[in-house]
Amino acid sequence: QVPFTVLQGEGVEYLGHANDAVIAISNYRLHIKFKDSVINVPLRMMESVECRDMFQLHIVCKDSKVIRYLCHFSTFKQCQEWLKRLTRAIARPAKPEDLFAFAYHAWCLGVCVDEEDQHAHLCRPGDHVRYRFEMELVRMGFDLQNIWRVSDINNNYKLCSSYPQKLLVPVWITDKELENVASFRSWKRIPVVVYRHVRNGAVIARCSQPEISWWGWRNADDEYLVTSIAKACALNPGVKVPGGVPHNGSSDGSEACDADFDSSLTACSGVENAGTPQKLLILDARSYTAAVANRAKGGGCECEEYYPNCEVVFMGMANIHSIRNSFQYLRAVCSQVPDPSNWLSALESTKWLQHLSVMLKAAVLVSSAVDREGRPVLVHCSDGWDRTPQIVALAKILLDPYYRTMEGFQVLVESDWLDFGHKFGDRCGHQEKVEDQNEQCPVFLQWLDAVHQLLKQFPCLFEFNEAFLVKLVQHTYSCLYGTFLGNSPCEREMHNIYKRTCSVWSLLRAGNKNFHNLLYMPGSEQVLHPVCHVRALHLWTAVYLPASSPHPLGQDEMDIYLPPGSQSQEFSGRCLDRLPKTRSMDDLLSACDSSSPLTRTSSDPNLNNHCQEVRGGLE
Repeated sequence: QVPFTVLQGEGVEYLGHANDAVIAISNYRLHIKFKDSVINVPLRMMESVECRDMFQLHIVCKDSKVIRYLCHFSTFKQCQEWLKRLTRAIARPAKPEDLFAFAYHAWCLGVCVDEEDQHAHLCRPGDHVRYRFEMELVRMGFDLQNIWRVSDINNNYKLCSSYPQKLLVPVWITDKELENVASFRSWKRIPVVVYRHVRNGAVIARCSQPEISWWGWRNADDEYLVTSIAKACALNPGVKVPGGVPHNGSSDGSEACDADFDSSLTACSGVENAGTPQKLLILDARSYTAAVANRAKGGGCECEEYYPNCEVVFMGMANIHSIRNSFQYLRAVCSQVPDPSNWLSALESTKWLQHLSVMLKAAVLVSSAVDREGRPVLVHCSDGWDRTPQIVALAKILLDPYYRTMEGFQVLVESDWLDFGHKFGDRCGHQEKVEDQNEQCPVFLQWLDAVHQLLKQFPCLFEFNEAFLVKLVQHTYSCLYGTFLGNSPCEREMHNIYKRTCSVWSLLRAGNKNFHNLLYMPGSEQVLHPVCHVRALHLWTAVYLPASSPHPLGQDEMDIYLPPGSQSQEFSGRCLDRLPKTRSMDDLLSACDSSSPLTRTSSDPNLNNHCQEVRGGLE
């Protein structure tokens, strides 16, 4: 008999016993039921599995968790059989439809007669996500009549497959010029505007590196487009306060900001009159050495001599290979048993917090340039789909309180990560027919960690809580939802993923009070100035050390991976107010019907022999 409640669309493929547990492998997860605990791990969450001490399995997960000594098999042969089964189960899919998100969505449509209504209510995100581009243009006050225009040059992704179909550029830039610029930028990822500061009109744009190569190529249209972005900001300056000077929106928390990196930004402090373009900041996420080295592969960086009224600053952020190595070291340190005596030095040697510090500094540099000095900023790295969204999205959170709401955060992830082609399939390791492990890297997880650092420093300025971020980490890898499948918007549209899978935002919606921050103070327009020093950063224990930290939703340790549909149907329209309750053992025994069968593992395994956990309690 299957030892767990089968998920919607879930089919059990293997069922067996070890000396101390019942084991089942379905098309979604590995389930192991011990006498007093349960382990549920989505298959796509697993990075590797191996045999240890001849009779035990050892699982390494993509979100840093390591499950040691999974269960004890009676023979070496039996252990090897289950090792082979698990290895086959976690192998990369042959086609997207092999991922569980498609089967889960098919079940969701089948439970209701009116499939369209069911899909709209349970699976799709809200209108704020579906119509995000148009709504954001209005919210940020772009003058689409005289200064800016929405180009359709990328309709059907004919210009760039990793860019959205609608691109925002200055009104006088023609599509012909955009085509010429695309031939000069890596992967045809041209400079386009993604954010506008309402009060002073300064914008944030993003792109990939220019293809200068050793020959020192130039492109007149590219130089014209970059300088035109600064000119457009001057012509569309934003809302001014009395006195004629644009309000900079700064808060009194500026003294907490790092002061040990300047990049000569003070050279053009103050906001000039609307007719004079501010000096545009080109922020290259790489080090100068790495940028120059890219010239050998046809890339490079902008030369200030060719881009008038521009300043180029290099941030020295590590590439995906260094971040992957750092994450692997962090996972190894966090999974050491027993706890290492040199914990602090071991943590320092991973350089994980150092990488977070550099990312935060880059975002603060962007937000300070935009907010305090009214300067437009152009951000890029090499390809523009890893470090670039990290900086841009983080800077937008610092600048705009809308992105600190649950609704705004969803728009942010969709716009800056999904629409602009972050390679979730490759980076998360669930892309079909790809065996190159060097493409795998927790770039999005690292960014969520940086958001977690901001939440720690400003606990009253975010509508969502830490549980929201933890759940997003889990479902980035679980493949229960289709939100993070594929490498680009073109690919997701080609496989019709939007209509054939459920959206993770249907779970992490604003109405779900499990993810609401009780300390949140709405209405604050404060621009965040975080402390970026390593000593001010914290290890995200809820993700990297879950056994030593309180569980966000009152879940017991072994059920942290259990998807929503297996228990209380978070997809349903029922009450979502499942806040943790605390009762004494005597109260629980008197409140529970001992004749009822158990439905899940309670937080205290000793109670399993006596009662069923109260519905709506610790879950």
